Amino acid sequence: MDRIKTKYLGLELKSPVILSSSGLTSTLQRIQEAEAAGVGAVVLKSIFEEQIMSEVAHVDSYSDYPEAADYVRAYVKDNSLTQYLDLIREAKQKCEIPIIASINCHQAGEWVNYARVIESAGADALELNIFLLPTDKETSSEAIERKYLEIITQVKEAITIPLSVKLGAGFTNPLAIVREIYYRNVPGVVLFNRFYPTDIDIEKLTVRAGDIFSQPSELSNVLRWTALVNGSLPLIDIAVSTGVHSGADAVKAMLAGASAVEIASVVYEKGLPVVGEINAFVCDWMRRHDFQTTSDFIGRMNAKNIPNPELYERTQFMKYFSNHE
Repeated sequence: MDRIKTKYLGLELKSPVILSSSGLTSTLQRIQEAEAAGVGAVVLKSIFEEQIMSEVAHVDSYSDYPEAADYVRAYVKDNSLTQYLDLIREAKQKCEIPIIASINCHQAGEWVNYARVIESAGADALELNIFLLPTDKETSSEAIERKYLEIITQVKEAITIPLSVKLGAGFTNPLAIVREIYYRNVPGVVLFNRFYPTDIDIEKLTVRAGDIFSQPSELSNVLRWTALVNGSLPLIDIAVSTGVHSGADAVKAMLAGASAVEIASVVYEKGLPVVGEINAFVCDWMRRHDFQTTSDFIGRMNAKNIPNPELYERTQFMKYFSNHE
């Protein structure tokens, strides 16, 4: 399967399939099982800023002694980070595939130091997962984007390993934010983050979690922006996340301009053997179309390389149907 090797963030991957940050990558055993199944890399389960801060707040609520609280707060933070660093070290010792760490945060600060120690533990790259939910009507989109870029800049300056930024699909202009990320010498982006879904139970009148798994239909929007970003900014690597459920989906993502694809939902649903099925499909498809390496076709159908790029820009159903009898 040498044919399906790819490069992402300067790392050589034996497969374009990356197991994304999830419970599937939370232990050494699971990472080893993923490697045996044929993934090209893993993104470790994120270390969550909100989760650790919640634990610290829980400690604060039960302590009447400030000095003791300071000690326990430090212990909670250090212990959470120590476990994460141990996982990185163990995975690097036991596995040959690249190990990409992941930080989920919503502000700058001590997370920059976390990035430094994650690098020192041996991670091959870092995926920065930022989501700032715009709940304040007084905060402009420019201010929100500025905060994203401040976090990205601080983390990038703190580490030397490759950095990728996992973005949500809600930006007014994804091309503009990716351009600003590229200008900060960040080598890669992940399109797109899938956030915690919400639903409403109309009988119990409660808010509940929606479907936590992605659906193949969600790939369409990601393909559009992957093709537009790769056509406009070809030097920044793209990993497609959300909606990749088959080998055909992986091929589509790479034709649009992705160097790799990140999967999780389909593995939860079908198990790790689906990784081998995706790899086999990509390899067979390449043979049928006489592509010797993945670089021969990555981006071949981005917005710059097709004769009618307006197909990626089309937004209105009626505009489409008016051209078809």
